[in-house]
Amino acid sequence: MRNSGRGVYMGQGHGLGQGGGRGRNKGGSFGIGGYCVCAKCGAKTSHQSGVKCTTLKCPDCGHTMIREELLTKK
Repeated sequence: MRNSGRGVYMGQGHGLGQGGGRGRNKGGSFGIGGYCVCAKCGAKTSHQSGVKCTTLKCPDCGHTMIREELLTKK
């Protein structure tokens, strides 16, 4: 039998693609603790377990809060 040079999974779509399919933070979490920060005015509140920071509004200006690690990530 002649080897055609093709791999076992050639063209069958078994990869995860360019982005890896895991979304933000590669599917991980930031753990317990930390802060939710307003990207607009910089106000900070303690992060509560089970509550996404993006569901909170800033107590000072009303802007959506984000996790501190996402704001400082480079």
